[in-house]
Amino acid sequence: MPEYGYFLSCEEFGPADLVEQARMAEQAGFSSLWISDHYHPWNDAQGQSPFVWSVIGALSEAVSLPIETAVTCPTVRIHPAVVAQAAATSAVMTNGRFRLGVGSGEALNEHVLGHVWPPAHIRLEMLEEAIQVMRRLFTGEEVNHHGTHYTVENARLYTIPDEPVPIDISGFGPAATALASRVGDGFITMTPDESMVEQFRKGGGAGKPVIGGTKVCYGVDRDDCVRTVRELWFNQFLPGEMAQILPSPRHFEQLGPLVTDEMVSEKAVCGDDVDQHVSALSAFADAGFDRVYVNQIGPDQRGFFDFYRTKVLPQLQQG
Repeated sequence: MPEYGYFLSCEEFGPADLVEQARMAEQAGFSSLWISDHYHPWNDAQGQSPFVWSVIGALSEAVSLPIETAVTCPTVRIHPAVVAQAAATSAVMTNGRFRLGVGSGEALNEHVLGHVWPPAHIRLEMLEEAIQVMRRLFTGEEVNHHGTHYTVENARLYTIPDEPVPIDISGFGPAATALASRVGDGFITMTPDESMVEQFRKGGGAGKPVIGGTKVCYGVDRDDCVRTVRELWFNQFLPGEMAQILPSPRHFEQLGPLVTDEMVSEKAVCGDDVDQHVSALSAFADAGFDRVYVNQIGPDQRGFFDFYRTKVLPQLQQG
């Protein structure tokens, strides 16, 4: 039976709100936290994007739950040697309850320094080399690295946890899933796809955690929830590679009219039907996931946590 955690959205909420949501998640019975790592929100309606490492510092004092980034891109906007220092400090502050979730990123967040946004196969090469650099730094030894994409000279982390920070790799297709199975400590994906879980485990990920996440919108008025999802998170219904290559929130907003209420109503979990919420999360359990994170879209956070504490989590925990 999977563990169930809460997914904090840095795109939609500021630091104080995220910390309060983490407290409510712990009180509601969620077992861990995911937190997104963005420079920009997906669109201006979401309206936030705090620096994730500052928020993790506050979370480490506010709650006792394990924390994971979902996900950090350690390749373009921030050098992997700096990400390694941030992750190691986070692990120390959480007494070893931190995992670093990484992925190949999106232009939305990573192009902001003006670098060319590379094609997917190059991004995966960069990610693999970045992971090698970070793992060496997590040992606490001095690192000198002259690779294809990164140079590190005389770098040593002095503040490190007792055990190296686990690195879970995000994948949405065969190539990234293969990388996760080969070099990751775990696998992250956002759809309950049993075939991807099987690929990860057969490719070298046997015994390692498979971690997934989804977004819902709890509320007593289902139509209002549908409108909230379309306004704030229409981007998750856009097809293809647009999420990886569009460079700014305004470009996503230009595509907003392509997403209709009908599309959202058909694909998203909206409203207060307990069975629908339970079914959406149970799909991850059926696909073989070990941990599942859920995010509440919109302002009714307290209503969501009450709903999950009293009605949804008890059913999920019964198996």
